[in-house]
Amino acid sequence: MLFNSLEFAIFFLTLFVIYWQITSVALRNVFLLTASYVFYGWWDYRFLGLILLSSCVDFSIALAIERSDSPRRRWWLLCACLCFELGMVGFFKYFNFFIEEANTLLLTLGFAPHLTTLQIILPVGISFYTFQTLSYVIDVYRRQMPAEYKLINFLAYVSFFPQLVAGPIERATNLLPQFRTLKQFSEPDCVAGLKQILWGLFKKVAIADRCAPIVDRIFDSYTEQSSPLLAVGAVLFAFQIYGDFSGYSDIAIGVARMLGFRLMRNFNYPYFSRDIAEFWRRWHISLSTWFRDYVYLPLGGSRAGRWRSLANIFVVFLLSGFWHGANWTFIAWGFMNALYFVPLYLAGTNRRHLDEIGGDRWWPTGKESLQILGTFTLISIAWVFFRAESIDQAFDYLTRIAGCTFRVPGVSLAGDLIALMPLMVFFLMIEWHFRHQQFPFERPGTHPAVTWVFSLLTGVIVLASGHLQATFIYFQF
Repeated sequence: MLFNSLEFAIFFLTLFVIYWQITSVALRNVFLLTASYVFYGWWDYRFLGLILLSSCVDFSIALAIERSDSPRRRWWLLCACLCFELGMVGFFKYFNFFIEEANTLLLTLGFAPHLTTLQIILPVGISFYTFQTLSYVIDVYRRQMPAEYKLINFLAYVSFFPQLVAGPIERATNLLPQFRTLKQFSEPDCVAGLKQILWGLFKKVAIADRCAPIVDRIFDSYTEQSSPLLAVGAVLFAFQIYGDFSGYSDIAIGVARMLGFRLMRNFNYPYFSRDIAEFWRRWHISLSTWFRDYVYLPLGGSRAGRWRSLANIFVVFLLSGFWHGANWTFIAWGFMNALYFVPLYLAGTNRRHLDEIGGDRWWPTGKESLQILGTFTLISIAWVFFRAESIDQAFDYLTRIAGCTFRVPGVSLAGDLIALMPLMVFFLMIEWHFRHQQFPFERPGTHPAVTWVFSLLTGVIVLASGHLQATFIYFQF
């Protein structure tokens, strides 16, 4: 079920009331596990067995690793876990991709390929929960945390419904211990969680879902559009994917907080970044830190010499692109971000912007504005590859932007753009003003009238768009 649906509102309200009536940790975890499986099975109950199998395999392997004193046995157990989890993701997500590429290669070499693809349905959230369980087993292997001995706790951790489908990709060191304690109801946490849910819904419904139809129309007919409108399409897709994905994360974090759980922050106002390195410290934080801790650093990080470090950077960005899907466009997107990052690394400025942008000023300085605009332009160009159906289409799209052709947009499209602009301006002003907070209106010091006006506005927009119930972009990953 979707966060932006009436079904989820009823589901969560019922769960919330029952959950806080239960006074036993064990019973609460059983209840959360049951509710999470209902939530996940709402899409396709057939994949409940898959997540249960994955959880049980990793639970058992982690226990075996902890109980073993043999480095060799521990290593082979870790390899078994990696092969199982990555093999499962590889089959469901990449099997047809590799078959199609093999057919193309064989045809190019003059053979008559007979490799056939399969009708494979991609399980929702598989890339997220497999990375979550992998990090747990790796942490146990590194002896950075003890293995969990209660199966119910572990199953509840893996399937915790707020972040199950699209993250954040939680670390067991943070989330798993929270299933071992009896949480007390906290009104401030519930209020803060509800505010973050409303802000997430606003980003999803008012920004992402308003941008989506315009973006679709521009990309679907890009050969007929003018250069300025193509540029607008690229910019709006950047806001669409941000509002969609960070909106999901906000809702997930807010829902979890209302139940007494603290999830990690996944977005930190990334479009106010002054360079690409800062952007990747602010965008999809749970995934970028996952690749840093479990791929980049084990490969040697930046301590392996300049050329080896450059290779490590490209490996991480290419894997990040490939993680998103079985299409060369995602790999090209990762490659472009690596190219953006390399000059900063070579110049030693990739960790220059660790401070909060803007200080306490109302507006960014001229220099900061140019840095933000330049970074956002590079990001938007890369997003074209993410959105395009093929690499050829992405290059053609960008070439047409550079071609400086001009046409008058249709009345309907122009009207939609004009109607969207006030929301976009409001959105950017709110994000900039509250950029020092985890999310807008987080702190109790925010004037109650502001909070209530915003809540009412969000409620009206959500109710007015209730018939849309647009799915989230990252559900496909």
